[in-house]
Amino acid sequence: MKEEILVHLNNPHQLEKLYRTNKLRFKREFTLLYPGIKGNTLADCWNERLHYDNDELSWGNGRELLVVILAAITAGFIAKLPAIFMIDEDFFYPRNIGFILFPILTAYFAWKNKLSTGKMIFIAVVTVVSIIYINVLPDIKSSDTLILSSIHMVLLLWSLLGFSFVGEKVNNLDKRLNFLKFNGDLLVMTGLILIAGGILTGITIGLFSLIGFNIEQFYFENIVIFVLPAAPILGTFLIQTNPQLVGKVSPVIAKIFSPLVVIMLIIYLAAIVYSGKDPYNNRDFLMIFNALLIGVMALIFFSVAESAKSGKTASGAWIMFVLSILTIVVNSIALTAILFRIAEWGITPNRAAVLGGNVLILIHLLIVAVQLFLTLRNKANISHVQKAIAVYLPVYMIWTFVVTFIFPLIFGFK
Repeated sequence: MKEEILVHLNNPHQLEKLYRTNKLRFKREFTLLYPGIKGNTLADCWNERLHYDNDELSWGNGRELLVVILAAITAGFIAKLPAIFMIDEDFFYPRNIGFILFPILTAYFAWKNKLSTGKMIFIAVVTVVSIIYINVLPDIKSSDTLILSSIHMVLLLWSLLGFSFVGEKVNNLDKRLNFLKFNGDLLVMTGLILIAGGILTGITIGLFSLIGFNIEQFYFENIVIFVLPAAPILGTFLIQTNPQLVGKVSPVIAKIFSPLVVIMLIIYLAAIVYSGKDPYNNRDFLMIFNALLIGVMALIFFSVAESAKSGKTASGAWIMFVLSILTIVVNSIALTAILFRIAEWGITPNRAAVLGGNVLILIHLLIVAVQLFLTLRNKANISHVQKAIAVYLPVYMIWTFVVTFIFPLIFGFK
């Protein structure tokens, strides 16, 4: 796209056409080109347009705000279903926790991106089939496959949200990276909303207690249960209408925590040697190890997605490379630990799920690490790393589908 921008630099119509074709890529490529074309009137105008920061809070149009309000109320109603229809909470929430939020956000982006009828029908069919499937699984309290299906159902619904987020261009890698960035921004925004809500809750309960009203039970059962699912919905709306709100916060968080996590991992891996504990014989330790692995991997992917958004191609490449190598070490330890446990005590649904997940993550990390190394050697650029991340994402979706729908059948709902 760089060459096309330069060729059509003095053609406003073609530049606008290029921009509308792929806004994220256009902004990134133009930002890299701008120092060399600065002074050109049209280039200066585009630079101001692409990097203009509006400090005013926008609430979008009235129609979209109404859609968001209805979505928040719907999510709260779904969360209240056990109380309304006297459904066993221990049965409902573990199986349906993901359906409280993700279908609402998926429908919001489907509406916002004006998805085709075919894609909307696909999303609706998958959602309905998933609801029926997860709720007809045998109610066996000690069933590992039920727990695995419930956990991976959330991941499957998250994948469906990504499908809706990227819109009509499912194979658009920039859109996939933007989805990763959206998740990071949403965590930040939702966290801020919940902190503010927590402060308001404390003040409200405290004020009413001063005048003799104990409203804790009523407040938590009827207010908080609506506010909790509404927080990420409101956060999504604010991010979409006011990208500047967290557009500068998320990159700072990524830049601060990436080197800190590198230091933590180095110290932690060294401490394992002296602690005498290992994931080979300690199941809880292995679970924490895998949680650490997923968290660090998410940080790597989010940092790369942020570099795509900012247009700073080589910023933090060294940190990301070291972080990816350390994560590969963590993954390798976890992988050998699960193989050891399978060899000693046999295959179980949990061990099979962890093994498959670790293998997929290890392959992905190796691909990303190679691309980062080539970037540092100036034999590639950060866009190759971004592509390596984006291309692989559907593999995780396939695996979540297998664990959710196939594992209970393979292992006889054990």
